[in-house]
Amino acid sequence: MYTELKSYQIIISLLKQRGIKKCVLSAGSRNVPFVHSVEEDPFFECYSVVDERSAGYFALGLAQESGEPVVVSCTSSTATCNYWPPVAEAFYQGVPLVVLTSDRAPSLVGQLEDQCIDQAGMFDRHVRKSVNLPIVQDADDRWHCERLVNEALLELDHRGTGPVHINVPMKSYNNSFNVRELPKARLINRVMVSDRNGMAELAARLDGARRILVVCGQQAKCDTVLAQALDALWESRNVAIAAEYMANVPRGHAFNPTLCMEYRYITEKKFREFLPDVVVSFGGNMTAGLKEMLRRCAGEYEHWSIEEDGRVCDAYKSLTTVIEGSPAAALAALAQSGPSADARDHEYAQALSDYERSAVVPPQPYNNVLAIQKVVEQIPANSLVHLAINDAIRITNFFNLPEDATVYANVGTHGIDGPLSSFFGQAIASPSRQAFLIVGDLAFFYDMNAMRLRHIGENAHILLINNHGGEEFYYNKMYRNEASDLHTTARHSTKAEGWVREVGFRYLSADDEASFAEALPAFFKPGPVLFEVFTEMSTDAQALYDIYDATRPRDAKSEAIRQGKDFIKATIGQEKAQKFANLLKGGK
Repeated sequence: MYTELKSYQIIISLLKQRGIKKCVLSAGSRNVPFVHSVEEDPFFECYSVVDERSAGYFALGLAQESGEPVVVSCTSSTATCNYWPPVAEAFYQGVPLVVLTSDRAPSLVGQLEDQCIDQAGMFDRHVRKSVNLPIVQDADDRWHCERLVNEALLELDHRGTGPVHINVPMKSYNNSFNVRELPKARLINRVMVSDRNGMAELAARLDGARRILVVCGQQAKCDTVLAQALDALWESRNVAIAAEYMANVPRGHAFNPTLCMEYRYITEKKFREFLPDVVVSFGGNMTAGLKEMLRRCAGEYEHWSIEEDGRVCDAYKSLTTVIEGSPAAALAALAQSGPSADARDHEYAQALSDYERSAVVPPQPYNNVLAIQKVVEQIPANSLVHLAINDAIRITNFFNLPEDATVYANVGTHGIDGPLSSFFGQAIASPSRQAFLIVGDLAFFYDMNAMRLRHIGENAHILLINNHGGEEFYYNKMYRNEASDLHTTARHSTKAEGWVREVGFRYLSADDEASFAEALPAFFKPGPVLFEVFTEMSTDAQALYDIYDATRPRDAKSEAIRQGKDFIKATIGQEKAQKFANLLKGGK
């Protein structure tokens, strides 16, 4: 029988899956859930050493001579401090120890609670990895806990060996062992690109996959080697390649998921028709649409994440394999030993591309969508394009950019600060390329001081959408009343004209379709130039929903379900509605 504490269930499951069986146990109250669970399981070899310092050194010797990682487990407070000397010794000798410290709830630290000290990260730089687990109460906590335990155990032998620390908080003493069958936690493996056998095994597993989705995240460059590797994978597998503009990969085989995979556009039922067997991802961040839909189907596919440094990044809550190495080398290795030619029919990619083409943006009245569309569709070849955030990225992805444009966006942190400064740095670094920035008013005014830089050249073109505030808050339905317009959307009536002229930029403006059409040709002439387009944030936000409504494939049933969900959220609140949805899905 096993403990009912889910954090220790996860630890025990992953220790077993990794073949870590030797446990040195020191008597204590708070580690009883772990101790009794493993001493009752014949898989584990248990050793009792009461003094924690002696237990740590005993485990050190056991690991050295056996050549296996060893677990040490103790209760909270000073018991954990006694591990310090042997942990330090293990670190400098490179001995793999799994240091499990039981703990009280974080809320009790510093509150005169018995046997309670601050244990999170207590071994500091003398462990290869230290994680502080959540108290598991729901599905998100479980996902977080599984990921952290995997991260710690993966560092036992990652580019060297040594100890790792897992701190396990709990709300109270627990002496309940009512679980007959240990739930199997999700195991995350790491495969080095240099490991030919490991990569060959992954490639062979792709042989049986009919739907492989390659997700290309943000990256500044795509060299010839990476482009060739993507092509090789395309030729050898039934692959679909999802790539927004800021992925900067060749788009000959790729589809843009922004419109057709936006979670406000596609239904979960429809998305499941395209659900992959395996997701292979590389690069940085992307917008929320595809990412959100993959999360909603977490656990129903495998996710292989290619990371240069081997980090564990479980973006879709389905990670099973980390491939450490360059994307080009990893993709080339996965393209090996592909299936026969008749299996490479690209049926999966064709279905997604057809669905993408079915989502057509209808003609727009004067708004920010129209302004961005008219600019994007006239950007010259070989241009540099910086998309500030949110709508600039979202709307630009609806339309066609030149194949050889390089697209940037500050979505590593996804904040509004710094788009002008970053853009000018990029434009100045490539003075022979035309450079375009699409930016909203709040982000512009936040970073407007950058326009005083002395080095700005004639290649700089800035499209400023001034819709008098933070449209994203209307888009996310956070507007409630006039107070919201003041404190949430930050409504204003500020114009950029005075500052723009003061710093020597040519200034253009428009406040309707006629004035926009008149000024647009001048925007593409040598700069530096800023084109301020005045629209209204509330109607700009609604325009996006009108696009989704106009192009969403739906029937009466799915439309009724969608409207019902909106009504429930408006009535009982978003958090309660999400909890109710999770219950219907069986607690996923």
